[in-house]
Amino acid sequence: MSVEATIEQKLLDTFSPSYLDVVNESHQHNVPPGSESHFKVVIVSKAFEGERLIKRHRAINSVLADELAEKIHALALHTYTEKEWQDYYADSVPMSPKCRGGSKVTS
Repeated sequence: MSVEATIEQKLLDTFSPSYLDVVNESHQHNVPPGSESHFKVVIVSKAFEGERLIKRHRAINSVLADELAEKIHALALHTYTEKEWQDYYADSVPMSPKCRGGSKVTS
């Protein structure tokens, strides 16, 4: 199973999201073609009700601990309650931050 599919399945199973988008953004970075190392996750779930942003991110990081330890270099998380999603982002998905080229070697 691909890293992208694994992320998607684990998040579906754990958070039962009303909206989930897992995007492999590796091609935007200095990595070999076909890499699965940089991802953006947009997730909307009732599980986030009443939870601060840090707790939402920690919950996702916990679920994806194996992938983060071995396969994922960068993970942009956009976590919302259903109300937040409807109020702010229902018509557009947030962009990930620009890569700062951490793996590039400069002389």
